[in-house]
Amino acid sequence: VILLLLLMLSVLPSSAALPLSPGNIGNLFGTSESDGKILQRSKRGWMWNQFFLLEEYTGNDHQYVGKLHSNMDKNDGNVKYVLTGDGAGTLFLIDEKSGDIHATKRLDREEKAMYTLHAKVLDRNTNAELEPDTEFNIKIHDINDNAPKFAKEIYFASVPEMSEVGTSVVTVTATDADDQTYGNSAKLVYSILQGQPYFSVDSENGTIKTALPGMDRELKENYQVVIQAKDMAGQMGGLSGTTTVSITLSDVNDSPPRFANLTAVESTDIGGAIGRIKADDPDVGHNAEMEYSIVGGHDIFNIITDQTTQEGVIIIKKALDYESKRDYEFRVEVKNTYLDARFIHGLQFKDYATVKVTVEDVDEPPVFTRNPYIIEVHEDTAAGSFVGVVSARDPDADNKPVKYSIDRHTDLERLFNIDSVNGTITTLKALDREMSKWHNISVVATEINNPRQTTRVPVFIKVLDVNDNAPEFAMSYDTFVCENVKAGQLIQTISAVDTDEPLVGHKFVFSISATNPNFTIVDREDNTANILTRRGGFSRREMSMYFLPVVISDNDYPIQSSTSTLIVRVCACDSRGNMQSCNPEVLPFSDGLTTGALVAILLCVIILLMIVVLFAALRRQRKKEPLIISKEDVRDNVVSYNDEGGGEEDTQAFDIGTLRNPEVMDANKLRRDIIPEMLFPFRRTSPIKDNTDVRDFINGRLQENDSDPTAPPYDSLATYAYEGSGSLAESLSSLESAATEGDQDYDYLSNWGPQFKKLAEMYIGKSPDRET
Repeated sequence: VILLLLLMLSVLPSSAALPLSPGNIGNLFGTSESDGKILQRSKRGWMWNQFFLLEEYTGNDHQYVGKLHSNMDKNDGNVKYVLTGDGAGTLFLIDEKSGDIHATKRLDREEKAMYTLHAKVLDRNTNAELEPDTEFNIKIHDINDNAPKFAKEIYFASVPEMSEVGTSVVTVTATDADDQTYGNSAKLVYSILQGQPYFSVDSENGTIKTALPGMDRELKENYQVVIQAKDMAGQMGGLSGTTTVSITLSDVNDSPPRFANLTAVESTDIGGAIGRIKADDPDVGHNAEMEYSIVGGHDIFNIITDQTTQEGVIIIKKALDYESKRDYEFRVEVKNTYLDARFIHGLQFKDYATVKVTVEDVDEPPVFTRNPYIIEVHEDTAAGSFVGVVSARDPDADNKPVKYSIDRHTDLERLFNIDSVNGTITTLKALDREMSKWHNISVVATEINNPRQTTRVPVFIKVLDVNDNAPEFAMSYDTFVCENVKAGQLIQTISAVDTDEPLVGHKFVFSISATNPNFTIVDREDNTANILTRRGGFSRREMSMYFLPVVISDNDYPIQSSTSTLIVRVCACDSRGNMQSCNPEVLPFSDGLTTGALVAILLCVIILLMIVVLFAALRRQRKKEPLIISKEDVRDNVVSYNDEGGGEEDTQAFDIGTLRNPEVMDANKLRRDIIPEMLFPFRRTSPIKDNTDVRDFINGRLQENDSDPTAPPYDSLATYAYEGSGSLAESLSSLESAATEGDQDYDYLSNWGPQFKKLAEMYIGKSPDRET
């Protein structure tokens, strides 16, 4: 904006003003509000009648446009400025005191580039015009806010094949809605984004031309070219638009007629057919039967005869490889299988044709240099150690890059890792040959550009042995020595095993402490050793068992050794050395017991007696019998039900004090075993004062609980200490009954009504005669 103001000032005379009256000159241009200078002119013949406003202003406040000032304005507040015309009062507002003009919103030059307005100067008190109307323009300056646009998203064009370089194909033109006459906002530059090196585009006018000689329609017919148009003369920060041009090469007569060649895909299986040829024979029937063959034979191809169609079917004898050889040519002979002797003279009943086969390339999966891989690695190597390298390549001509990975289903313990780029296999954990001698994993090679092309190869990793385990006894030995043994007698032959696997075999060395007075060891030099007695006269009473530590060492590097303990029992044997008993002899009682032993035994007996007495006392104490022992036990005023009830809080179901005094009742008492569902508790009705009958009282309470929404959804057991009066059954107590339970007949209980149905079932069911 500052540069724009300087430009306007540079083209103006020494002063510029908008005349508001012949005698009083006004000032109208886009200076800042803080500028106190008022530029005047001395001649009416010229004037500045335009303001310039930048479009798409994004400030939060109103944008300042310019200032109107009349020489009639003495800054005493008596002058009022009025604005009329395009957008006055809506788009443009004027301060009637200062004459400052502001734009109220963002303006778009592409919608309207110039606004014409009229300015008036009035006396604030009388509204009399102090100056005649003056017309001026507000011109919107352009900014680069519109991207270039092509008329079509897709253009279609054609050019003859084999055209010379620079042949014009089509011209595509983009338009820019920005100001063509101001700056570079609408100055377009064309470039090609896709379609090189076949085509080029003129950067100024968008004309597409051929850029490559000898484009053959028979090799490639259609091309997709993407053209970009960028404003700001192609400078950085400009806006751009693109379009696609579909160009087709039209045919010209550039190929002589030839017999059709056969094409074969290199991935065709051995024995697969790649094409058919047929000779013409005007005869019919068996006279037209033919047989095809390749002259001189061929290593890759063979031809067989289809007896139905009399065609020669060319098949593959050996796998094709596009990268090795792409074109083959051979001669095929055809002849009749049935010849007539009358016509064989002077006529040749055979013919020849040249067959050309072109091999087509297919995207093949990677190929490993070896299959399978066998790699050796020593055990106990640290994590991250090198194991080996696998290598694969893309057999196609473009040799696409390959990445490697390990199939984790074959390496569940995650012992190995592989570099995805160079195929180096390393360890993730230390290996132990004694746990597993071989590890079989699968390595997958995948084309980076086509992940569907993968190849797997087995990798067998052999873990080489390191002497990291010490030898130990080959078995658990049951060794004994006779009490009557003599010195130097053999009592056991021992051997050892080692989980390691040395190259030259195991060689164990056995030894025991040289100071052992009882036994000695003799190494037999065959990985076994004899245990001999050093003395005679062993006694079970003195020592029933000896622990003999035997040191076993190997001869590998580094030397590993371990100490195994041989347990030797002392046993009684016969004269031949056969074991009879190894248990220690019972000492005679005549040796006597010490005083301490007798005291200990006595204390144990006393403690045992105290425990027995205490247990018997606890057994005599019986718990207080429960009120209800079982449903078979019937007592006064007690009825047992199968329903357990609601728990501890069931005591809130009924207030026992109400039965003792039915007139006293807490009507507002809430249940504590449930959460109330209503805002106000359910109020029970007060009992009738003269109702002293227990049955009526219980029925009333039953109805109340049935209709109470706060009552729990289960039955409750209530025990009452007050029997009531006026019972039809009178007293049911068995205390005053002279007859035994078995002598009474309880059939009358079934006539007392539904209230005594449960009681009747209990007693009638126990009647001896019914059971009989």
